[in-house]
Amino acid sequence: MASTHLPPASPAPAGTANVAIDLGDRSYDILIGEGLLDDPTTFAGLPKSTKALIVTNTTVGPLYTEKLRAAIAPLHKQVLDIELPDGEQYKDWPALNQVFTRLLEEAADRKTVLYALGGGVIGDMTGFAAACYMRGVPFVQVPTTLLAQVDSSVGGKTAINHPAGKNMIGAFYQPQRVVCDMSTLDTLPQRELLAGLAEVIKYGPIADAAFLGWLEDNLDALLARDRQALKYAVQRSCQIKAWVVGQDEKEAGLRAILNYGHTFGHAIEAGLGYGEWLHGEAVGCGMVMAADLSARLGLIDTATADRIIALIKRAGLPTRGPDLGADRYIELMQVDKKAEGGETRFVVIGPLGQAGMRGAPDALVRDVIATHTR
Repeated sequence: MASTHLPPASPAPAGTANVAIDLGDRSYDILIGEGLLDDPTTFAGLPKSTKALIVTNTTVGPLYTEKLRAAIAPLHKQVLDIELPDGEQYKDWPALNQVFTRLLEEAADRKTVLYALGGGVIGDMTGFAAACYMRGVPFVQVPTTLLAQVDSSVGGKTAINHPAGKNMIGAFYQPQRVVCDMSTLDTLPQRELLAGLAEVIKYGPIADAAFLGWLEDNLDALLARDRQALKYAVQRSCQIKAWVVGQDEKEAGLRAILNYGHTFGHAIEAGLGYGEWLHGEAVGCGMVMAADLSARLGLIDTATADRIIALIKRAGLPTRGPDLGADRYIELMQVDKKAEGGETRFVVIGPLGQAGMRGAPDALVRDVIATHTR
C-alpha cells in the first residue's frame, strides 16, 4: 500500500488559507476563505486579456455571475458569460460545443481566460474546453459546491462523460488558480452538501487516519454547516490532494488512490443514467463496497470496514446501491480507467490511512455487490 507521508495538519486560519499545488511551471494556489468573490485582490496576478468568458450553469449563474464579473473586471476589457444546463446528464459533447461556439462567435484569442463558476460538471467541462480551444488557453476554477472545492477543481483533471463510461474523454490541464469562497456554500442544497461530504470522507481512509477521527468527531458540525468546520474540512482535503497530485500529476501510480470508491460508484452512475444519483452519492456507496472488499481481501479487519461504513451512513449517504445485477456492474467496471488488460482494479484500504490498487477474484466482487445492493 502507498503511504503518503503527508505534511502535518494545522488549524484553519482566521483569514484566507492558501494551499499550494507544486507542479513546477504549472504550480498554482488554492485560496480558501470567506467573501473571496467580493474581493478583487483574490484574482490579483492572474493573466490579463482583452476577453474573458465565465462558464456557469442556469442554477449558479443568477447567484454569482455578477459578483465574479465585478471581481475580475480589472483584468479584462470584456467579460462574457455563458449559462449551460445544470446536471451531470449535460456533461457531454453538445454542452461542451456551446462553449466552443461562444468562443468562436466572440473571436476569442489564445489569451482569452475562462472562468469555471459552478460545481464539478462546470469545472470539468470548462477545463476541457480550455485545454482544447486553440490548443490551450488559461482558466481559473471558482468552485461553488463542497464536492468541487475538495476534489474536482483541484489537480487538473478535465473531462466529459460518454454513455459507456464516466469521464472517459478528457485531458490533464491545470488551472491558474482555484478560488474556494466558503460563502457560496450558503446557497448549496443539503443533498449537494452531503454528496460533497463523500469526497471529504474518502481522504481519511486513503491517507490520514487522524482526519477520519476528526470527521467522526465533527460530522454534526459539518452537517449543520458550521463555517469553521467546513473550512478546515476543505483545507485538509485540499492539502491531501495537493500532496498526492504533486507526486503523481497524471495518475501513473499514487494518484489513483484518490479514486477510492469510484470504481463501484462510476458503475452506479453509468448504470442508472447520469444525473439519477449525484456523483458524491454514488462514491459514498462505492466506498462502502470498497471497504467491504478491503476486509474480504484481509487488508483491514471488519471493525475498520464497519467504522468507515458507519461514518458514510451518518453523513446521510446511500449505503446500498441499485440492483443493476452483478454482470452489469462488472461490465461497467471493466471500462474504468484503472482497468488494465481487461482486469478491473480497485482502490483498497490497508492499513487505515493507506491505500493501494489491486485486482480481486470475480466471486469476491460479486459477493460484495450482492451484499450492498437492493
